[in-house]
Amino acid sequence: MLFNSISFAIFFPVVTLLYFVLPYRYRNLLLLMASCFFYMFFKPIYILILFFTIIIDYWAGILIENAEGPRKKFFLSWSLVANIGVLAIFKYYNFINDNITSLMGSFGASNHIPYLTILLPIGLSFHTFQAMSYTIEVYRGNQKTEKNFLTYALYVMFYPQLAAGPIERPQNMLHQFYEKHDFDYDRVASGLRLMLIGFFKKIVVADRVALIVNSVYDHHNGQNGLTYTIAAIFFTIQMYFDFSGYSDIARGSARVMGFELMLNFNRPYFAYRLSDYWRRWHISLYSWFNDYLFTPLSIGLRDWGRWAIIASILITFSISGLWHGAAWTFVLWGFMHGVGLSIESLTKKPFKKIRKGLGERLYNNLTRIITITFVIISLVIFRLVHLHEIGHVLYTIATDTIPAIIRYRHGAPVLLGLRLDKYSPLGIIAVFVVALLVLYGEYVFSLARTRAVFFSSTALRMATYFLLLYSILFFGYFGEMQFIYFQF
Repeated sequence: MLFNSISFAIFFPVVTLLYFVLPYRYRNLLLLMASCFFYMFFKPIYILILFFTIIIDYWAGILIENAEGPRKKFFLSWSLVANIGVLAIFKYYNFINDNITSLMGSFGASNHIPYLTILLPIGLSFHTFQAMSYTIEVYRGNQKTEKNFLTYALYVMFYPQLAAGPIERPQNMLHQFYEKHDFDYDRVASGLRLMLIGFFKKIVVADRVALIVNSVYDHHNGQNGLTYTIAAIFFTIQMYFDFSGYSDIARGSARVMGFELMLNFNRPYFAYRLSDYWRRWHISLYSWFNDYLFTPLSIGLRDWGRWAIIASILITFSISGLWHGAAWTFVLWGFMHGVGLSIESLTKKPFKKIRKGLGERLYNNLTRIITITFVIISLVIFRLVHLHEIGHVLYTIATDTIPAIIRYRHGAPVLLGLRLDKYSPLGIIAVFVVALLVLYGEYVFSLARTRAVFFSSTALRMATYFLLLYSILFFGYFGEMQFIYFQF
């Protein structure tokens, strides 16, 4: 079920109302049943995959806690193999088979391994990583085993975060399912406000911008440098507003019922270096890879000295690229970020001198420009499907953008270069300006300041809600466009 659908507009108030009306002891069962219904809206049979991993990890947690020595590690390995195995079959089987076919073909041999005609289950990587964090934390002794099967199943399947996160740790979520959440007006209003902002981000900005982005990237022939440049910038906007919009709706819908999910985005496009960007973008995934892959790798490779950090960064971000999708473009995108972070790690001393010479403010502004430029270029690679397209698109951007602008200098609107007659250039500019204003607003106001200053006036608050609703109803795209990260 998509958040931006009529089905969810019915589902959410019904489930929320029942949650507060039902006695406390039945609420978790309601949420579990609602989460199953929510997930089965996509493809009902795939609920069996979730049940399989839930049963495996539930018993693995119990066995890990009661085991000692090698047996403890064996039960953890059993759990990890089951989870990664599901990912490998449904997400990477055909990708691996494709590469085997290409490799064998280069030697004149044929690959007779059959391909699987299966769809990727929605949000498979998200709930798989959440399940894995549970068994790892139990193994490390940071989390007690959850003995109640229904509560553990709800931890994995909680509908607000089921499809695209945030990827929660058991320490943050499991105890919340045992707390009694009474109806609280301020909390409910805060949750609904967060949902409203999320719907605005998704329906008004991300989905409108997506129409332009898809039209450019889906039709490579005849595009010029200006077209690609605009599409690259717009895709950067689409990525943030689509994914942070989902996270806002997820966090808001959970908050209405009394649950607090972690903040997943913290103004990432204002990061002043790449490592700062990754502490702000998809925080739950970054912290997952940091805790469960990068740190163990860097400890295991510590004999390599400072190169242990570089190797760990490159491996971690290459795997994180593969996590995003079964394609070499995703791996290259991750590796590119790994290289950028490695360079940053190796050049800390000289850049300290540059900062001192330029001054803190000028240095931070320059590094912000460099960081966002790097992110935009990397997202071109992320958006493309095939490796052979990357060189052409980046070369066209580098060599043809300024000539393309000059070609339109005689009064013709620049955005007409997109060759999209059914989209008003003025409307495109308006959405772009709105996106920048929202980004700037998030940068200027922290959540605390927003509550204290921006929403202190009842009239201003009501006017803001009305404006957001009006924008969604009259400028939103209601094609029920899927969230980008649902494919991961």
